[in-house]
Amino acid sequence: MNASTLRQYASTAALGALLLFTPMFTPSFTAIAADASSWDGDARAAVRLVAGSIVNQNSDTLRAGVELRLGPGWKTYWRYPGDSGVPPAFDFSKSDNIKSVAILWPAPHRFTDDSGASIGYKSGVMFPLHIVPENPKRPVTLRLALDYAVCEKICIPAKGAATLELARASSPHESRLAAAEAQVPKPARIGAASPFGIVAVRREPASPHPRILVEVTAPAAAALDLFVEGPADDWALPLPAPVPDASPGRRRFAFDLDGVPPGATAIGARLRFTLVSGENAIEVTTVPEQD
Repeated sequence: MNASTLRQYASTAALGALLLFTPMFTPSFTAIAADASSWDGDARAAVRLVAGSIVNQNSDTLRAGVELRLGPGWKTYWRYPGDSGVPPAFDFSKSDNIKSVAILWPAPHRFTDDSGASIGYKSGVMFPLHIVPENPKRPVTLRLALDYAVCEKICIPAKGAATLELARASSPHESRLAAAEAQVPKPARIGAASPFGIVAVRREPASPHPRILVEVTAPAAAALDLFVEGPADDWALPLPAPVPDASPGRRRFAFDLDGVPPGATAIGARLRFTLVSGENAIEVTTVPEQD
């Protein structure tokens, strides 16, 4: 074998070794000119960004989403996790040309196990995003760092990162983003309750904690659930439970006003209630009436 043939053989072998040991993935914080970023995660859970177009023709606000994929039997948490769990924390601070990002939360479900009742999602969830650019005429790059938790029999912390360049063009994910937005609870007023809503929230004296009684209206056979949040993240209110003796056409939930952080007062506090029934979900923020 002559010297020229040896050099050609060595070059080919070196190229083969380089291809063999080069990682076949795109780094999480490299912008991807596509409709979706790469998945970041494993078989238990993975996250990616998906792109939409503009929210409407009269706005520069862009639509996108954080898609969270969950393996069979695994769950993750809502913005208020319930008795246990960790809510997802979204960080978009390293994004380019972004003035604000609004995160929309689809209606969650209640899960009960040995550790209590938690609130969240199974199988997967799409969190819609509404993004306002600093300069609508310049490119927008969305960079996500996500801290979250997933649970099966045990709970484990998870992290995800994704980067996506956004455009005003149409996207194949548009219908899925619209479907996720339709699952976000609609703002409602207390008393605007036909045929589905919250008609009254009362604070009753009890020991050792006052009790909150919530009266709702919904179809008699409808599956129904109610969640409550305090005015700040450090409130840890119990999950409301159904109680009997409602008047015809009404249903009632109650919970003890426990979990108020030290130094805070529940008197005059505005509580946020999320009422979910199948595809219907509303959100009401109110100060409970005192009996």
